[in-house]
Amino acid sequence: MIDKKIAFLFSPDGALAEHIPNFRARPQQVEMAQAIAQAITANGQLIAEAGTGTGKTFAYLVPALLAGGKVIISTGTKNLQDQLFQRDLPTVRDALKVPVSIALLKGRSNYLCHYHLERTLSDGRFTTREDSRHLTKIVKYAKITQSGDKSGVSDVPENALIWMQVTSTRDNCLGQECPHHKDCFVLKARKEAMRADVVVVNHHLFFADLMLRDEGVTELLPACNTVIFDEAHQLPETASLFFGESISTSQIIELARDARLEAAISAKDFAALPIATDSLDKAARDLRLVFKQSEGRMTAIAMEDLSGWTDAISVLSDKLKQVNNLLEKQAERSEGLESCWQRGQEMAQKILQWQDKKQVDMVRWLEIFHQSVQLNTTPLSIAEIFAKQINGHPRAWIFTSATITVKQDFSHYQSEMGLLEAQTACWDSPFNYPEQALLYVPQNMLDPNNPGYTEAVVLAALPLIEASKGRAFLLFTSLRAMQRAHEILTTEFERKKLNYPLMLQGEGSRNELLSRFREHGNAILLGSQSFWEGVDVRGEALSLVVIDKLPFAPPDDPVLAARLAQITSQGRNAFMEYQLPRTVINLKQGAGRLIRDETDRGVLMICDPRLIAKSYGKRIWQSLPPFKRTRNLSEAVDFLHSSENQ
Repeated sequence: MIDKKIAFLFSPDGALAEHIPNFRARPQQVEMAQAIAQAITANGQLIAEAGTGTGKTFAYLVPALLAGGKVIISTGTKNLQDQLFQRDLPTVRDALKVPVSIALLKGRSNYLCHYHLERTLSDGRFTTREDSRHLTKIVKYAKITQSGDKSGVSDVPENALIWMQVTSTRDNCLGQECPHHKDCFVLKARKEAMRADVVVVNHHLFFADLMLRDEGVTELLPACNTVIFDEAHQLPETASLFFGESISTSQIIELARDARLEAAISAKDFAALPIATDSLDKAARDLRLVFKQSEGRMTAIAMEDLSGWTDAISVLSDKLKQVNNLLEKQAERSEGLESCWQRGQEMAQKILQWQDKKQVDMVRWLEIFHQSVQLNTTPLSIAEIFAKQINGHPRAWIFTSATITVKQDFSHYQSEMGLLEAQTACWDSPFNYPEQALLYVPQNMLDPNNPGYTEAVVLAALPLIEASKGRAFLLFTSLRAMQRAHEILTTEFERKKLNYPLMLQGEGSRNELLSRFREHGNAILLGSQSFWEGVDVRGEALSLVVIDKLPFAPPDDPVLAARLAQITSQGRNAFMEYQLPRTVINLKQGAGRLIRDETDRGVLMICDPRLIAKSYGKRIWQSLPPFKRTRNLSEAVDFLHSSENQ
């Protein structure tokens, strides 16, 4: 009965075709919707891979809205969240004519906080003049907004420093003690989510709340009938992040700032506290200065031999202890000081735990950012933890993505996520890849570890860039390679007098860059990890995607190294079981940028000679869509010329 109803809704005479312009159902989409409907009815677990163009969003929305009950949909990014909430969900709901209420729920850092906005205004101290200008816009927005969602202030960048001062964190939220508790935007969003039939969240919020019990998702789950994860290939990394522990110097600096501001309001006569918070701030910054590099990852063991580390972490711990002792004496004077004291104790405990060398099945490591250092403890495996989380209550769990398998084999994903009992299903893309696209692997390329490799990539790609008249993505596995390629291309364009617009990741937000790329119609965009997935450029603006290397995770990544060592110690093949499947999934994402529509045509150029030379290369390219393949440059150039003439 389910199958027939779903089939009719997706048919040329069905509700979707009637209400959605240019809607055309595909067999894969109908089958996927039917499989999801059956999983929801049975409270089952389903992992579904659906190739690009299948229409997986409608395939899960239709059965989810028809089933009734409460549904949580978790997406990979906030952009996809907004798209689902503002466009896809209302479209399907209107077409089906079902009385379903919907809500959008983001993490608390996405909502303005009345208390912290008021406090920042009274403090009047800003890091830059730009912060002051941004604050004026935020204040105006705060007076008119209903949601408090910071995305509503489009001319203040999402990464502007001022946001940290006018939003709350789990640590510095005063909860019911806040004088603005009744007007809290976070609470309002959560109440709407509690009332709604369908709630759209993102993976970070889902797992953060699941582990921290931050009264958001965890309040929704007990009443929930169905959880759907879109872009589910991102879950292993996101879950690892939240199933562990972390503490950063930026959090400690925030604590010092908040304690100083609270003291200025509620403990003006206690001069010792501001002095101690300044010392704590300096100690946190000094810890970052121990590291000469601008970014990177290191194991905890490697820190033991690093000059200055032991002294710096000891000083930081002492300064934090001093601040905590002073805060304890003043905590009863205000809710804010009480909150700072509680935060300080928790931070001290996390630093102590991180230094514990006896932790079993955990990896201790740290990550260096431009202005901060983060101490992390990550589980070697998340499978058991995640399995416990989802097996507690009878409900349907749906995991869907265009890239979960290796040659349609789900075993890597299932073992990594602890979903060994889940049903699996795979649908190929409906696009005609042999006609629409060509996979080109150039001959005589240098070894990827050769210092001249990036230059060789750019020079090999230049004839195709000229043949496609720009209209290209160049995707790199590292920021360093991306920046070097940009330098080489700039020089070559000047030499050859080519005037295609050249765009570089970091010159603006991803959305800004993509908008400009589409408008130009002949641009070249160089990107790293941010542009490998979640990017949709249809039509003639994109005809060439160049990938510099197979996206193997860096071998010095502490978590990866520990997981590989564990697998090897069990007598298994870590490369084939873990490294290669992750690389295949990442490569499929990058390759998926090329063909986004039935009329798209173009060339995917993968420069890495290992795709041909290594025994595992065949396994990789066989996991990609069925492109026509060539190693002949003239054939790739001719394909681009023929694409232009069609």
